[in-house]
Amino acid sequence: MSRFPAARFLLSAAAPAHLPPDVGAEVACAGRSNAGKSSALNALTQRHSLARTSKTPGRTQLLNFFELAPGRRLVDLPGYGYAAAPAAQRRTWPALLSALRERTSLRGLLLVVDARRGLGPGDEALLSWAQPHRVHVLLSKSDKLKRAEALSALATARQALGGRATVQLFSAQDGTGVSEAQDVLEGWIR
Repeated sequence: MSRFPAARFLLSAAAPAHLPPDVGAEVACAGRSNAGKSSALNALTQRHSLARTSKTPGRTQLLNFFELAPGRRLVDLPGYGYAAAPAAQRRTWPALLSALRERTSLRGLLLVVDARRGLGPGDEALLSWAQPHRVHVLLSKSDKLKRAEALSALATARQALGGRATVQLFSAQDGTGVSEAQDVLEGWIR
């Protein structure tokens, strides 16, 4: 049974004027291109195709809002580290992200990081951007690591984060950490 049975696509925003009304609670989901953001959103909502997934990096090029319940939203951000979007569109992202960060409804950020790569410069920039909001890191694709490697990746991430964010192992493929991440999400959007 899904914790978010009413989850649905709400809208895509290409400019600050396109954002939904700043009421309720929303959690942004960000990460490097191809880190598994869309797969994480689908796993969290237990919907196979709520967010479009692709093996091609850079598919998410707008802010995509998904309603979990009335007044409760997830926001899928464009991935960073890959420039598949047209330059003109990429130039609109800073204003769009700035407008999102200033919203009173923004409760936190789920930062999706490929467990095999670890935290990179783009992830560090997102951590800075998110302040003072809460951040929870999902070390995605942990199923692709042996157990000892996954635990080592988790320990390394905890040390690198130094208390700036919480972190967990996560796999949309085999379900590792999905319930834990749903607990975080539910706690933030109450």
